[in-house]
Amino acid sequence: MHLKLFTRRQNNSRLTIKDITIMALMVAIIEVCKFTLAHIPNVELTSFWIIMFTLYFGKRIFYIIPVFILIEGAVYGIHLWWIMYLYAWPLLAIVTLLLRKMKGAWEWSMVSGIFGLSFGFLCAIPYIFTSGIYGAFAYWVAGIPFDLIHGIANFVIMLVLYKPLNLVMAKMSAQSF
Repeated sequence: MHLKLFTRRQNNSRLTIKDITIMALMVAIIEVCKFTLAHIPNVELTSFWIIMFTLYFGKRIFYIIPVFILIEGAVYGIHLWWIMYLYAWPLLAIVTLLLRKMKGAWEWSMVSGIFGLSFGFLCAIPYIFTSGIYGAFAYWVAGIPFDLIHGIANFVIMLVLYKPLNLVMAKMSAQSF
């Protein structure tokens, strides 16, 4: 069961200090995991965390993703890959919201794996505007071996971590921090 960890004051749509703190922790978790695994090509926990945080925090994920993207741009610089982040990560959150009724590790592993497989295609879209359709196609095809690694890694990570992290997040939401 996916519960909400955020609180709201009645008749007031502003975020509470608790909400902001939780969101800051989520961004920090994503960034630390991304930095920790940066030396392993196409193995990342960002997809996993965006799916899990979307399941537990719903539409509030759309506060977290822009902060994550801005930090990535500040740390690594802004280039075409950064433009792709502007739509790829929100797309994953939207897909997760649409499929949020799914409960099984296998189902979410498939979603995460498919996202990893399609990541290179999503990355190729900005290249249409800089290199034309053939340049974007060449970019995508050249990256297919990395997309395979990315898809398999996403699948395995979700399969291994979904159940234990789901239990932890359910306990945390039940305790409401």
